[in-house]
Amino acid sequence: MSGLARAVEEYLAIRRALGFKLDQHGRLLPTFAAFLDDAGASFVTTDLALGWAREHEVSLTRSRQRLSMARGFARHLATIDPRTQVPPSTLLASGARASRRAVPYLYSSEDLAGLMIAARELRPLQAATYETLIGLLAVTGVRIGEAIRLDRDDLDDEHSLLLVRDTKFNKSREVPLHETTLAAVHDYLRRRDELCARATGPALFISTVGTRVSYKVVQPTFARLCERAGLQPRSPRCRPRLHDLRHSLAVSTLLDWYRSGPDVGALLPRLSTVLGHTDPASTYWYLQAAPELLALAACRLQRAAQDLS
Repeated sequence: MSGLARAVEEYLAIRRALGFKLDQHGRLLPTFAAFLDDAGASFVTTDLALGWAREHEVSLTRSRQRLSMARGFARHLATIDPRTQVPPSTLLASGARASRRAVPYLYSSEDLAGLMIAARELRPLQAATYETLIGLLAVTGVRIGEAIRLDRDDLDDEHSLLLVRDTKFNKSREVPLHETTLAAVHDYLRRRDELCARATGPALFISTVGTRVSYKVVQPTFARLCERAGLQPRSPRCRPRLHDLRHSLAVSTLLDWYRSGPDVGALLPRLSTVLGHTDPASTYWYLQAAPELLALAACRLQRAAQDLS
């Protein structure tokens, strides 16, 4: 095994120990090391990283993803080998297209009410499942994949908690539930058992045939509910998505904090814990999601600066 191949293994092991899954990285970065070895290189160069990213004439989006993986590995390697060149983030960027993160679609209370009404128009079991699923996503901020994987036993009635297992970073967390949310979930369980007695598995949310709901069915169903509720894209990069229910909870929580006056910096780790972020810095991204939130944060900073002057 070459030195670069060993370095890839060490890099992946370190990042996985921090909780990252890195499935694609695990498949592709060894091929990057092999590409470098075939080129006779003993360290990473920008030209070789770009060549590997564009190998096999993959799409521009795919090339960017591959280059991002190579860049992360190069940053790690640069701490060990000063000859390493870290490819600049501007490579393969094209103006506004360089930023590919979607703009969050922040749902208002009216939007959520419209989605609930639309869900009730589905067939009885579907109606119960989607109304409860959407409600749970909106008030807890759990990811859709986490919600789909929930089992009945993940409800802790005694402590009003929801146990979220197998999260994005291979860690479990407990999410507090309001008593009304817990009651709504139990109402759903009673209703689904009446409508589908053959559901014998552990899944919390079930399909019309009694099996665990799947994302490939939930996503298009949610898109149809958005159409029925009259939710339209606000821009090419701002369309209603399931994941934006999570964004909306985060932004509304931060808005409430900034308006009511507590120390947001001190409270932020709580929100990060509920959302399953490994670092509060990830939660700070939501400050960019709503102009009103950014303005409130700026005012708070300005007042703090005036107090110090």
